[in-house]
Amino acid sequence: MDKDLLTSLLRSFLREDIGNGDLSSEPLFGKDEQGCARLVARESFVAAGVDSVAAQVFSLQNPEIQCTGAVNDGRVVSPGDILLMVSGPVVDLLKAERVALNLLQRLSGIATLTARFVEKTKLFPVRITDTRKTTPGLRMLEKYAVRVGGGYNHRFNLSDGVLIKDNHIAARGSLTQAVQILREKVPHTIKIEVETDTLDQVRECLECHADIIMLDNMDLETMKQAVAMIDGRALVEASGGVNLDTVAGIAATGVDIISVGALTHSAPSCDIGMDWQILP
Repeated sequence: MDKDLLTSLLRSFLREDIGNGDLSSEPLFGKDEQGCARLVARESFVAAGVDSVAAQVFSLQNPEIQCTGAVNDGRVVSPGDILLMVSGPVVDLLKAERVALNLLQRLSGIATLTARFVEKTKLFPVRITDTRKTTPGLRMLEKYAVRVGGGYNHRFNLSDGVLIKDNHIAARGSLTQAVQILREKVPHTIKIEVETDTLDQVRECLECHADIIMLDNMDLETMKQAVAMIDGRALVEASGGVNLDTVAGIAATGVDIISVGALTHSAPSCDIGMDWQILP
């Protein structure tokens, strides 16, 4: 992750949550009062963003906060496992708590769901990737969590690659014309991907030499026919209607990539708590 962007994001999240001050914590505790707490897993999941995100939230709130014992991203934790120990000024620990937990719960949820998709397709030479269906402002973090879970990243943003979708074709009026125009205008180093709904469109993509062909919302039989038709002349991506019940069948058709919007838009947050410890 881009460290400068991460720092900027985390500072903005803290400002959003704290506002003009913590009306609950600041009257209760003096600036010099010290405390210690631990972030604890309440269920089993794949941890993501412990040291790289949650610990950074506490450190940005107050550099005096000590963060120790962070579990490695990608580790499968069990209920009761300690993810991170934090100690320092009580008021600052409490100010950072919610932001740190929100992000850790969200990222761990994405990593956990991604790992389930990867496990379902482990017998096939296919990549599970995310999409741009991310939470605005959290894309970098959410795509990082996908990688922690064993998945791969699709485009980070619109400038990362060419993907001619159905609305591009509808507005331009021709799939072939859209590919030809882009071939003339984008650098030769950029691959061109086209979204297709039918075998006729797949055939048209082959005729105009698209680099990547997306099979969008096709049933398994049509997808098998498309893969056979393409026959290695382009990378094949499957998308649409992908869930944990369907992903293995899709992988078995021979596609190279399966993009799953659900990794980031539908992953449930993990249950993580911050338990206070009484100092002697």
